[in-house]
Amino acid sequence: MHAEYNEQSIKSLDWKDHIRARPGMYIGKLGEGSSRDDGIYVLLKETIDNSVDEFVMGYGRKIEVDIKEGEATVRDYGRGIPLGKVVECVSRINTGAKYDSRVFKKAVGLNGVGTKAVNALASRFTVKSVRDGKARVVTYSRGILTRDDMLETKEPNGTEVKFVPDDQIFGNYRFISEHIEKQLWNYAYLNKGLTLRYNGFVIKSTNGLLDLLTSQTDESFIFPVVHIAEDDFECAFSYCDRKYGEDYYTFVNGQHTPQGGTHQATFREALVKTIRDFYKKDFDPSDIRGSIVSAVSIKIQEPVFESQTKTKLGSQHMEPNGRTIRNYIWDILSRNLDNYLHRHTETAELLLQKIQLNERERKEMAGIKKKARETAKRASLHNKKLRDCKVHYNSKHEDRLESTLFITEGDSASGSITKARKVRTQAVFSLKGKPLNSYSLAKKVVYENEEFNLLQTALNIEDGLENLRYNNIVVATDADVDGMHIRLLLMTFFLKFFPELVKKGHLYILQTPLFRVRNRKETFYCYNENERINAIKKLKGKPEITRFKGLGEINPDEFRHFIGKDIRLEPIILKDGISLEETMAFYMGKNTPQRQEFIIDNLRLELDVVEKNQTEMPFSSEEKTHITKAG
Repeated sequence: MHAEYNEQSIKSLDWKDHIRARPGMYIGKLGEGSSRDDGIYVLLKETIDNSVDEFVMGYGRKIEVDIKEGEATVRDYGRGIPLGKVVECVSRINTGAKYDSRVFKKAVGLNGVGTKAVNALASRFTVKSVRDGKARVVTYSRGILTRDDMLETKEPNGTEVKFVPDDQIFGNYRFISEHIEKQLWNYAYLNKGLTLRYNGFVIKSTNGLLDLLTSQTDESFIFPVVHIAEDDFECAFSYCDRKYGEDYYTFVNGQHTPQGGTHQATFREALVKTIRDFYKKDFDPSDIRGSIVSAVSIKIQEPVFESQTKTKLGSQHMEPNGRTIRNYIWDILSRNLDNYLHRHTETAELLLQKIQLNERERKEMAGIKKKARETAKRASLHNKKLRDCKVHYNSKHEDRLESTLFITEGDSASGSITKARKVRTQAVFSLKGKPLNSYSLAKKVVYENEEFNLLQTALNIEDGLENLRYNNIVVATDADVDGMHIRLLLMTFFLKFFPELVKKGHLYILQTPLFRVRNRKETFYCYNENERINAIKKLKGKPEITRFKGLGEINPDEFRHFIGKDIRLEPIILKDGISLEETMAFYMGKNTPQRQEFIIDNLRLELDVVEKNQTEMPFSSEEKTHITKAG
């Protein structure tokens, strides 16, 4: 029976109700904070964007960001919102000064939505604007105005925004400090002279994009970074010794665009054309760009992005009805790079050697790659190894950020996840046995080893991340010794051959519960000993305690809890200043006395923790009789 469609079917939603009903339209995916593109970080970004725009326009050289107990505070020292328009600016859609290009010529926030989305999606939202001895403070709860005060003050001019993300929308969220630091450093790299203070720590860049490139790799560059800056365009690039693929960090008006767009595509094209013309040789584009690490920044008027989250530039022009971005970048890059290579002959020679090395390696690998593709085809990847989803990361669909690939061990685990998953956005790849330790192996192992070859094909990353099929790559293994070993082996594979996949925040570990504690009325899933102890205290009496041994023992109905709204993901984060090569050598290289000592010391520590927990809340004899083995 079909629902009747008439005048009563047509609804007009208030601004806040529309945002709360369709948050994905405004902030992308929701998430609980494990991913750097989760909604809580978009809320923070939308708030900071306004403060950065003040700095860009020449007002306020300092921005303070504090995160405490789930509340975010952003204070700038710009002009402050005009006091008579504070309420309108934070609660009326399509209201703001950035429609006036004379006031904000090359701003990030343009459509008057960002701050309103923060307001609507926060359980508590407060804005204080200070201008010339007066302050207006307005407070909201889920978009509803609860207080509006006008005060006298001695504070310096500027705007302070405080908000608590709404747990009705974001669930049991958490702010991960490393994600925020990465976000703030990007602002610093693009805005020389701006000082950001995050929970008391100073974040500031003196060399802009040069600092960014240095911070993003622990490998040595084969020649000094080439830095080009002219008018509203800036780029910096070099090539790494032991790197595969291409790595780009692109920005528009100070906004990080991880999905690239017009400016990144033009840079890649112009680089190839300029280098071909300089050497007068028709090199393959992949040989010219192989192993490049580059940062590209452009400032344009009224940029058009492909979504509200502004991750990909769609603009074709520098300003309305003006020069095309393509012609603009092409002219600056080709002219300056050609001059640079003529003046720096040593760099030109090293670049030529790198291109020729890439060419030799490509030709040597051609046969291996052809054979690998035939193997993948014969293996019927999409029927046997991969249970695919419907929406992918490289599509333009609004659910693209939710696209997830679970990498599992064995048929039983993959079967449980396959039955419990959301077919629309969640895919499953089943491993056969333990992967190789690829630390000391060459890139050809990716094509020669069937598991690696099929995994690479499933992800579609042979030629870089541009066509990556899943935003979230989740290693889902048992929480035992074998499962931990498989995690390490997969992490080694990605860090060795596809480090940019990890650096850009796509790799996670799935956390699954160790215990189920329940009585007839309530059930608690516990991820560690402390949670088990607390669950027993809450239930009292004689609860039934199940110790999950493996993923395959968790039935699909229960598994839906662990890969659905309440999913717990642990992001793999590479901290700046840590040598990736040294870290992998220590954990995955030859067995050394130092590593043996490390394992013994940490095993003792783990045993001490278990002993302490058992002393605090041991299993009673009655509880032991109620402990069952799942399945």
